Amino acid sequence: MGFVWICLFLLTGRGRAQDPTPAPRIISDDQVNAIAKQMFCPVCENTPLDVCPTQACIEWRELIRDKLSEGWNEKQIKNYFVERFGDRVLASPPARGMNWLVYVIPPIAFLAGAYILYRAFKSWRVPSAEVSHPEDDDTKKHDDPYLDRLEDELKKL
Repeated sequence: MGFVWICLFLLTGRGRAQDPTPAPRIISDDQVNAIAKQMFCPVCENTPLDVCPTQACIEWRELIRDKLSEGWNEKQIKNYFVERFGDRVLASPPARGMNWLVYVIPPIAFLAGAYILYRAFKSWRVPSAEVSHPEDDDTKKHDDPYLDRLEDELKKL
């Protein structure tokens, strides 16, 4: 009977020692770069994180890989970096505060430019009423009598 208890104890002990631990997730470079290309390098000006060769960017990409392997999603990772470094790390800043101007000014400038070009093309195509042609004006006389006489002779022809 003691032998049976020892066997049962050993079998249950082995089962407890092998609790299911989640296998580490293997994160590909594509998964890391999908998030990294939506962020900017903290050191270099206007360089996406996925292509920057600096040591800081390499560490950030490894941090993204670690967070992904822990089960974090893209939004959580971005929020993590924004909390530490501010909105400047994001490739497209959120539309809040003064950042909303980034989304409003370009379309307004484009529409204003299109309107100005439309008006300019329209005015170039249609001659203005202010321009008068001297050959249409019979009453216009020149200060020079020679020119007046020449015009009168040409009209007779």
